[in-house]
Amino acid sequence: MRLSPAVLLVAIAFIVPVVVELRTVLAWFGVEVTVLESLALGAALSLGLVLYAVWPESEPHGSG
Repeated sequence: MRLSPAVLLVAIAFIVPVVVELRTVLAWFGVEVTVLESLALGAALSLGLVLYAVWPESEPHGSG
């Protein structure tokens, strides 16, 4: 596992306010983002982070 469970939890918790504030910033520029789109973005980012965390690290060539 590339990230410890604690680091993964903190990173996912960090994604939530980032996505919420991204909606606010985009609204300043006239881009409307629905709550459903925000949830989809947050879920995609969280899923990507989890996949990165559990993906096995590659071993250097020639070792073993």
